[in-house]
Amino acid sequence: MRGYSISLLKGDIFGGLTAGVVALPLALAFGVASGAGAAAGLYGAIVLGLVAACLGGTRVQISGPTGPMTVVFASALAAFGGSFEMALAVVLVGGILQIGLGLLKTGGLVRYIPYPVISGFMSGIGFIIILLQTAPLLGAPASASPLEAILKLPANLGLINVSALAMGLLTLAIVFLTPIKISRFIPSPLLALVLCTIISVALDLHLPIIGDIPTGLPEFHLPTFTLSQWSLIFSLGLTLALLGSIDSLLTSIVADSVTQTRHQPNRELIGQGIGNILCSFVGGLPGAGATMRTVVNINSGGKTRVSGVIHSLFLLTLLLGLAPLAAQIPLAVLAGILIKVGIDILDYRLLKLLKQAPKPESLIMASVFALTVLVDLVMAVGVGVVLAMGLLTWRVAKEADITFDTSNTRYPYLDKANPGTRIVQVKGPLFFGSTSHMLDRIETVDKVVGTQQIIFDCRKVDFLDLTAIFTLDDMVARLHQRKIRPKVVATQEIRQQLLQMNTPNLTESIIFADMKEAMGQ
Repeated sequence: MRGYSISLLKGDIFGGLTAGVVALPLALAFGVASGAGAAAGLYGAIVLGLVAACLGGTRVQISGPTGPMTVVFASALAAFGGSFEMALAVVLVGGILQIGLGLLKTGGLVRYIPYPVISGFMSGIGFIIILLQTAPLLGAPASASPLEAILKLPANLGLINVSALAMGLLTLAIVFLTPIKISRFIPSPLLALVLCTIISVALDLHLPIIGDIPTGLPEFHLPTFTLSQWSLIFSLGLTLALLGSIDSLLTSIVADSVTQTRHQPNRELIGQGIGNILCSFVGGLPGAGATMRTVVNINSGGKTRVSGVIHSLFLLTLLLGLAPLAAQIPLAVLAGILIKVGIDILDYRLLKLLKQAPKPESLIMASVFALTVLVDLVMAVGVGVVLAMGLLTWRVAKEADITFDTSNTRYPYLDKANPGTRIVQVKGPLFFGSTSHMLDRIETVDKVVGTQQIIFDCRKVDFLDLTAIFTLDDMVARLHQRKIRPKVVATQEIRQQLLQMNTPNLTESIIFADMKEAMGQ
């Protein structure tokens, strides 16, 4: 805060208030969509927004409930039969794990997550939000899961509330078609919320509404769990932690690009974790850094942490004074706002390029998307990462070139000087993904008549792992059993690595740094 001036304060006030106006309808909508109630969305936006602004590693970031975090919380609430305290235990575990990730300095690792995994997961989250809000848009009861929403869609089409659908469609028209000139002064979600609510009340449409919202400060909640449910709580908490960390750090990167500054990723994770822990004790939704609200804050003049604090204080003021007015907001209006959020989350960047993108990456994205929507969020991320790792392993393994030339054309002097000597030339990475290729080559060498000695030419090996070392040791042992002399020629670095392992067969007597030296012994 050194050098803080009146001009900075003016920008922070306007930025914080504008971000708060944008956050209000989203917080209410996310609260209702989660099943915990509109107040939970406001509590989460206030507490997390305040704590992350003060303790996080990105000065201008606005934090609060987000679509992905809301979906995970709703899944937890459904998994525990509606037990709010057990769902809050998931939030508590998620916050603790986020702090752990920050202390372990893993903040920079978000850049190494494969893009197809992030794309498939985020598009899946967006599609889930759209699916779950289809029923409220039609005026029907909301579904608890995406699969249930799909199965109930035909029945819900027969239960259409024309007034609710009209309000929902009007909301969608406002959030999509409001000119940018107007949105700069009145965010389109807030405009839709106010206009459609006034119309609904004025025409006395009797639509499903939010209902009573508690006024005053939130009550203290004690997250609870049983040992029998611990594994599920931990897995969902881990999902919250990873998803919240990725979401927040990606938003931090966006903020850096706009403000030409650099955030502190590990501090950001710790701040987000502390904020989510406090949310679990006040009954608030978990959240993360929100990209849209952060950009709005920056574009409106926010330059320091004060803007995030003002955003939270503004929402707190509304909670204490205007909560009764929010009770009349139709659920169809919130559904329209959330459908717009879901559509915005879809990754159009990759969706537009699916035909041109490499098929393996497209399959990974599609797999993660399908698992996110139809099975489980945790499984989707896990399977996506495993598939991406498998693809990388396959591609790196293809770089390995393990060849055996029975005519020794690459070493023409061998037939005269060293009859019975065969050479297996190894290039590139030698690791668990390429060792099977080397085993195949040895089988080929064994079948050559008159083989007395095999030299593994590893001078062009980039690196080798433990699997490769043990495989090479086993092959040397097998060649000894067949009365064939094995030798290894390697760079000094690789030679030292082989000798340090002290395996029974890869001894100093058979490992050479020079091909001529290996030939002469």
